[in-house]
Amino acid sequence: MEKIIMKHDIHKMYQESVQCVEAEIDFIEVTYKEIRGNEARYLREDFSGTGQTAGEWVDRNAKNKAWAVDLDDDVLAWGQSHIVPHLKNKQGLNYKKADVRNSGIKNMDIVLAMNFSYFLFMDRNTMIDYFVSVKDSLEDTGIFFLDAFGGYEAAKELKEERECEGFTYIWDQASFNPINSEMQCYIHFITDDGIDFHKAFSYYWRLWTLPELQEMLHKAGFSTIDVYWEGTDDKSGEGDGVFKASKIGTADAGWICYLVALP
Repeated sequence: MEKIIMKHDIHKMYQESVQCVEAEIDFIEVTYKEIRGNEARYLREDFSGTGQTAGEWVDRNAKNKAWAVDLDDDVLAWGQSHIVPHLKNKQGLNYKKADVRNSGIKNMDIVLAMNFSYFLFMDRNTMIDYFVSVKDSLEDTGIFFLDAFGGYEAAKELKEERECEGFTYIWDQASFNPINSEMQCYIHFITDDGIDFHKAFSYYWRLWTLPELQEMLHKAGFSTIDVYWEGTDDKSGEGDGVFKASKIGTADAGWICYLVALP
């Protein structure tokens, strides 16, 4: 069984099915330069998990430095043993176990809160406290990047499956409470050789809306918050992977966007 688990590593499967750190860092690099006119160097990845995004950042330029912050010892250890050895710029990536609200890592050009993990802050005051801590961690020219998801299927109880190389990825919105917008979600993996990683990852969080998030960011002291919405491919009708600042989104069943907040 130990060999099977090593062959089917849930962190690797997560990276292959959920994350596309190359596209994410492409967006962050381009958007930062468009807004600020220069290149960022110092990045903090909050709720970092294994720190794959931070690793991609430091490998883009030998001058780049990143800090991966998470409370989970296991995922931080996995990142140190599986991400760092493959980096060209190994010295550029630092891991820290800490509450993201009190990591002590300041003077950042960029702070990231991706994969919706900040949704675990389920009341307004706690979320604003986190946003204030991010603002205080940024340089005056820094930028806070977040992602968010929604759409009229986001509040439904549903399962979605997608075939990946060697396994099936299953996103499970197991329950949703419309009274408080709290929901239980899971990621399951089923490998092609029949191993079921049921509830490989579990998320209990609040489905925040974009107006709520923008209001809380303003309350925390951010001066400008833009929503970057994904364009649509004319042929497929699907997202084209190009995100641009927009005042109008489309009423899709499911969408993912970025919020870009300036102090």
